[in-house]
Amino acid sequence: MSFNIIVLAKQVPDTRNVGKDAMKADGTVNRGALPAIYNPEDLNALEQALRIKDKFTGTKVHVLTMGPARAAEIIRESLYRGADGGFLLSGREFAGSDTLATSYALACAIRKVGRVDMIICGRQAIDGDTAQVGPQVAEKLGLPQITYAEEIVDIKSSRITVKRRLERGVETVKGSLPMVITVNGSAAPCRPRHAKLTLKYKRATTLSERQALNSDCTEFYDTHPCLNITEWGAADIEHEAQWLGLSGSPTKVKQIESVVFTAKESKRLTASDGEIENLMKELIANHTIG
Repeated sequence: MSFNIIVLAKQVPDTRNVGKDAMKADGTVNRGALPAIYNPEDLNALEQALRIKDKFTGTKVHVLTMGPARAAEIIRESLYRGADGGFLLSGREFAGSDTLATSYALACAIRKVGRVDMIICGRQAIDGDTAQVGPQVAEKLGLPQITYAEEIVDIKSSRITVKRRLERGVETVKGSLPMVITVNGSAAPCRPRHAKLTLKYKRATTLSERQALNSDCTEFYDTHPCLNITEWGAADIEHEAQWLGLSGSPTKVKQIESVVFTAKESKRLTASDGEIENLMKELIANHTIG
């Protein structure tokens, strides 16, 4: 028994460093002004996929990401950890996509991939915090979904058992494949890079990256097909143009700002019961708590 797994991953701006230049005039994120990182919960999702690959011989894990040319780095990072390949969905047509347009484009790309047993992704991306893309992909593909997954407990034939971490507890659910699974940050962290895989795939690139280098390396990549990262534009997937990019994005961001909390007043307390009790009464009275 083996499976074909697609992991949806995203290169996101590091929101710990949001500044005044983080947003463009049209309401889209100025990604060039922020450091780019692998979305944390997508790494948790990748680990769940790799654990299935470890358990079931013949299982293939491919990473699908949408973004500018530099997003290919997400695929390389996945290859270093044990993924088998990846697909980069890139082009001006996808620029400015909200969750609706993003999920539509990803669903179109997944249809092009062909047979897929599982689609696994992080619960949400740190640049939007919406937790919408995974469920929307499932709806567009007509697949069942399990959200808030913390661990894929068991797979038997076409049935899967998943432990979910919810706000007030844990539940174990079963479902049928193919399926979309979104993974919590409380799931197991992703394994580190493997030294041999890093050496093997350090030259893995997309065609656009090779063209930007302006060097003739066609023969090398023809003889090393595992180093070719598949790159698709809008013309490579079946789609309706009005559902891509800004035209397919009803969500508009009007303003973002970095809020820094500063302490204007401070109060020192001893460990006495009386002072603690007085503090609790004060917090309740001004509705900070309660």
